[in-house]
Order: sequence, then structure tokens, then C-alpha cells
Amino acid sequence: MAYDVIVIGSGPGGYVAAIRASQLGFKTAVVERESLGGICLNWGCIPTKALLKSAQVFEYIQHSKDYGISVSKAEADFEAIIKRSRGSADKMSKGVQFLMKKNKIDVLMGTAKLKGKNQVEITDKDGKTSVQDAKHIIMATGARSRELPNLKIDGKKVIGYRDAMVLPKQPKSMIVVGSGAIGVEFAYFYHSLGTKVTIVEFMPRIVPVEDEDISKELEKIYKKKGLEIMTNSSVESVDTSGSGVKARVKTEKGEVTLEADVVLSAVGITANIENLGLEALGIKTDKGKVLVDKYYQTNVPGIYAIGDMVPGQALAHVASKEGIVCVEAIAYNEKKYAHKPEPIDYMNIPGCTYCAPEIASVGYTEKAAKEAGYEVKVGKFPFSASGKAIGAGAPEGFVKVIFDAKYGEWLGTHMIGANVTEVIVQTVTARKLETTYQEVLDSIHPHPTMSEAVKDAIEAAYGEAIHL
Repeated sequence: MAYDVIVIGSGPGGYVAAIRASQLGFKTAVVERESLGGICLNWGCIPTKALLKSAQVFEYIQHSKDYGISVSKAEADFEAIIKRSRGSADKMSKGVQFLMKKNKIDVLMGTAKLKGKNQVEITDKDGKTSVQDAKHIIMATGARSRELPNLKIDGKKVIGYRDAMVLPKQPKSMIVVGSGAIGVEFAYFYHSLGTKVTIVEFMPRIVPVEDEDISKELEKIYKKKGLEIMTNSSVESVDTSGSGVKARVKTEKGEVTLEADVVLSAVGITANIENLGLEALGIKTDKGKVLVDKYYQTNVPGIYAIGDMVPGQALAHVASKEGIVCVEAIAYNEKKYAHKPEPIDYMNIPGCTYCAPEIASVGYTEKAAKEAGYEVKVGKFPFSASGKAIGAGAPEGFVKVIFDAKYGEWLGTHMIGANVTEVIVQTVTARKLETTYQEVLDSIHPHPTMSEAVKDAIEAAYGEAIHL
């Protein structure tokens, strides 16, 4: 075999899997058709955070008087903001190039297709093909914007997230269809810069995968900021024949027509499983995802799949860990690794949304815990009672914790507030260690911090609240 491991795709699942494979002594190659780092580094996680930071800084300047600072009129330079974001992405992609060289991983540029059980056909940008042999093939091809039949993306007036990151000029008005992480993040970014934003959500509440209290809080905050929110609503059709877009929206009270410069479709993602040669090899799929075992092997031995193309949360940190577990399981079977890796617990995956205020959550929502048969103890602590939050001028939001009343098991945590994405890992670690509420309360939390609000929420759950 030319290689021990070939990884198809170099996103946070693929490049991490390749590095771990190389560390474990496998001769490794990565096939990439576009840019090293995949969507996350180039068009997702990293550049969007750069955009959101620019929006946050602009908001700080606009409210500088709240901090006792006077600033003359500030203006957002949209082109410069986009340029900064692209620079962040380029820097991170170059970082992955460095890691490939450091770990002696061959980078094969082109589009990959499974040629046989142990072969990958690669077509380069000039149309030339080559075939590489590998004992193990890991597919990590990620996903793309989901496209609705009645909301076709044209890249100009009806756009996806990639288009939203590089618009040539700032639109005066925007309709955001879908209020998941992508939808609410872009809604915040554009609204902060002065675009009139309307969010249209099919479900009864925005950020519908979150705990209901989180959804209510974000909706309240967004409406206070001036965003328009339409829940239980769906875009039935769009007319792009004029200078802007006319969207026909079905609501509970009947149909309305919204007009805007542009419509952002943020209705989820679709896995990239087409044209990979899955059918020819009989690799099983279901509902647009590749089926795998707990170590990410498909039904065809020697072929694996990780990340957004398999069932589970479509998150960068999930893909990375799946890549590591997959490679370590291969290495264990080949006696290159001392122990079999522990399968991922998908009930203990943190989810983070980087709108303002941020949202972070892990484990059961209150509703899901009750539906699972738990008797629960619930505690909430508002950041309006947090000294650090008040001092930082960020009193919005709260921490909500959910515990099993019978055994004290930490079932879930849900947060909305400034920088809460940095705090959620405490719950993830504690749940992994099967910590009880008393052990958390016996762990002294630093004051003043946003993180101590978790301790305060736990005290509230058990009737021991000090600061409420």
C-alpha cells in the first residue's frame, strides 16, 4: 500500500485524524479539493468569530458613554471588516499547512472518489486523475448549506452563509430564514452594523434546540435590540425580479410579504456524500448520512467516516474527537496503540452559539430530562446579580442548571450571557467525572467571575442560594 491511512477532507475532523494517525506511526495523506482547514477554518467557525468580534467592538464604541468614555461618531467600514475576517481564515489555514509538514503528512490536492475498497481516485484542478492505495480510508467531507426547493440560493439576492461572509457591500435590510446558530449569529452581526434584520423561524421559538428558557431570553434581548422576529412562520416563495427581494411568508395569522435587499438562507446543512463512490462499494447510508459503528467504521471494512457526514452533532469539536477515536481504534487493532479508545458520549457534547449574548449548553434540557423520567431540581442565577457581569456592563442572561433530585446527578446546564462559551466546559468535565452537586459547591469558585454564576445556580437548585 502507498499509504496506511488516507483522509478525504481536511476540516477539523480530517486534519486532526491525519495528525493523530501520523503520531501513531501511520504513513498518512490528506486529500483536499479546496483549502486546508475545510469549512470551519475557511468559511465557518474562525472567520465568523472575527466578524462577530468586529460587531461587538462597534457596539462597545456606540455604548462607550455607559463606561464613562466619550467617543466621536464611529463608522463601520464593512469592507475592512470582511477583509479582517478573511485574514483570520487565511492565517489559520496556513497554520494547518504547517502542521501537515511538521507531521510529515502528504497533502494531495484534488477531488477524491472511492475507487475500490483500498483505493482513492483523485482528480486535480486540471482534470488529471491518479489512484492512491491505502489500507485505511477515512472520509471527512463535511457539509454545505441546505437548500430549500422554494428558496434557491443564487449567491446574490438569496445567499448562504459563505456568501454572507463576503458580500461586496453591506445590505440595508436582510431577511434571515432559520434561527439556529448560523442564523442568529449573522442576524446579530448585520444588525449591529446597522442592517435592518428580520428573522423568520418555522418552529415556535428561535434557537429551537436550546432549552425553552434560553430561547425566550434571546428573543426578548433581540427584540429589545430592534430585530424583528417571526416564529411559527415559513418563507413560501421569493421574488428576485426587482432591485431587492420580496418574500412571501406564511404566518399563523395569514400570509405577509416582506421586502429586503437580500435573504440569508440559514436552514441547516446537508452532508457531502454525493459523488464519493459510496453506492458502488455498497456503503450504507440513511437520511443523507453515512452509517458507522462506534469507532466510525462503515459496513465496508477499512473505510470509515467522521464529522458532519455521519449521524450526531455537526460540530467542529465533535468531528475532531471522532477523528481521534477512529484513528486510535485502528491503531489499537494493529497493535500501535495501548488501549481501545472510549466511544464518545453524545449526551455530553457542549453546544455554543456566538451571538451576543452568547449561548452555551450541554446535556438535558429541562423538558427532555422530565420526558426521560427524571425528577429534577432546577436552579437559575441571573447575571444581573453577578458582580463581574455588572462591572463588565453585561448583566443580560442567566445560568440554568438541572440535577436529578434522587441521586444528585448533573443532568444539564444552559447559559446565555457574555463569554459563557468559555464557562460551559466546567459542566462537561463534571458530568464526565460523575460529580454531584455537593462536590461542585465544595469546589471554591473565584470571585468575581462569570463562572461563579454556575455555583450560584446550583445553590439555588438546592435551596441554598446566598446571592439571590
